[in-house]
Amino acid sequence: MIEITGLKLKNPTILAAGIMGTTGASLVRVANTGAGAVVTKSIGPQPKEGHKNPSMINLGYGFLNAMGLPNPSYPDFSGELENARKNTDVPIIASIFGGNAAEFVQVAEGLRESKPHAYELNVSCPHAQGYGATIGCDACAVEEITAAVCDAVDIPVWVKLTPNVNDIAPIGQAAQRGGADAIVAINTLKGMAIDIHSGYPILGNRFGGLSGKAVKPVAVKCVYDLYAALDIPIIGVGGISTWEDAVEMMMAGASAVQVGSAVYDDLNVFPSIADGIDKFITEKGYKSYADIIGLAHERN
Repeated sequence: MIEITGLKLKNPTILAAGIMGTTGASLVRVANTGAGAVVTKSIGPQPKEGHKNPSMINLGYGFLNAMGLPNPSYPDFSGELENARKNTDVPIIASIFGGNAAEFVQVAEGLRESKPHAYELNVSCPHAQGYGATIGCDACAVEEITAAVCDAVDIPVWVKLTPNVNDIAPIGQAAQRGGADAIVAINTLKGMAIDIHSGYPILGNRFGGLSGKAVKPVAVKCVYDLYAALDIPIIGVGGISTWEDAVEMMMAGASAVQVGSAVYDDLNVFPSIADGIDKFITEKGYKSYADIIGLAHERN
């Protein structure tokens, strides 16, 4: 058992936003495999179809995706969230986005009756014009949005950050000043692939976000830097597919980890990671998860 921002998780693994979080049934399915918590697909103020296909490609060492935040918007998603709440007892975090503070608040308040356990503010998607990283690179905007949502709701607020900045720590500090209960790091890295036979970019949006194993060293460094700069918990995400990856992320400073791309290969990745962490802690003589969180900072 682990507690983060007042939420009790049976283990420190969490389904990342955008992966099997589009329906209540899929969230329940992941929860039933053994995830400690689940995060929904990012939900916005208006329905979005997203970018044209191809919207996702497998590079072999990771994925490039340019979905464009497709979603039905909060009125139509409320029923899915309620369905998930009724059919699982694991915490459900609603990922939300908007173009400004008012839109974030609109979505948060619109989902209030569905009773998510926490909100995750997506200020980090790299391929949706006017949303995500367009806002998340601006510390003032991140602080304003975070403060507005925190003032409007009475449940924990997590803020998911972009790695596509010169220094992630000041952005994390801005979210903390705004009242964030936790930071989620990181979202995808900007990336692109070109078909050498035609010369055309492969993705319909031309560029997208890189996820999977290739981004793990970047994610570890971001979590390490944030842990040194912040006083609130960090949830690490980016390239985690094994318990070793999770332990590394926790030693960098993560209190829990989110898993995304690895779900494509094995839906049972959550209990596999959780069991591996527990076995590692026992074999190494640690007393709890707390003993390994931020351990790398003590090894300087």
